[in-house]
Amino acid sequence: MNRLIFICSFTLFSLFQVKGQSAVNDIPLTLQKLYTAILNADDDERIRLNDSVKLIMNDYVMSDSVFRHRFDNLRYLGQIDSPDGKLKLITWNLPLRKGENRYYLYIIRKNKKQEKNTVYKLEGKYRQESASTDKTYSADNWYGALYYAIQPFRYNGNKLYLILGLDSDNVNNSRKIIDILDFNDNDEIIFGRDCLLRDGKRKYREVLEYSADGMISLRLRTKKLIVFDHINPLALGHENDPESFGAGLSFDGYSFRKGNWEFKSNIDVRNLK
Repeated sequence: MNRLIFICSFTLFSLFQVKGQSAVNDIPLTLQKLYTAILNADDDERIRLNDSVKLIMNDYVMSDSVFRHRFDNLRYLGQIDSPDGKLKLITWNLPLRKGENRYYLYIIRKNKKQEKNTVYKLEGKYRQESASTDKTYSADNWYGALYYAIQPFRYNGNKLYLILGLDSDNVNNSRKIIDILDFNDNDEIIFGRDCLLRDGKRKYREVLEYSADGMISLRLRTKKLIVFDHINPLALGHENDPESFGAGLSFDGYSFRKGNWEFKSNIDVRNLK
């Protein structure tokens, strides 16, 4: 296995000595070999192999082609681009056999034409407690998730980004997250803004927690509408136990209106285009 790490690292070094699209196109095969090896390794070896993945991504996110290029057919690597072309998010997770799950996130922010992109590198671990709905998080205490959708919007004159995430590596429960991504005056990352309105209260994010055996949908139906399954306890007497929650027979969501995302219940998805 150590030989594989050496080969992958040497291949990476060789790739980035050669400029051009052909070099970038060779990376997916190396990443796929690493991901396959990780699944068959013990925890110590998984961490070492993941260091090689990070080495590849550290160079890739700094390349001039990161906004023009997308890796195809890489099952374990998440890649989303904001519709305004200003942000790119790359995420993956490292499951360990002892039960700890680690998350890795790169946020690439496009700057002015004469400036290099700004790259943020974040790492998080699975937490027993879910992300709080009434506080902000920074790059230093990021809760960890795999993001799969992004939508820019305006709030009090500022551009923010709504992001949808998944945290599903616990044997008992899974989580899906609606969060807000922002940057402060010092260009530091902020997760969470109080622009989600539900039951007369402002929330910094929405966390949907449910049984790991269940399936809950959460998606952007339009630029101004988020739709998700209404969550119900699957058994009587378990109303406060997320491990027994699952999808109900209706849909809820958030609709964007005048700078805020307002909660809506019983959405009729049949009438949505």
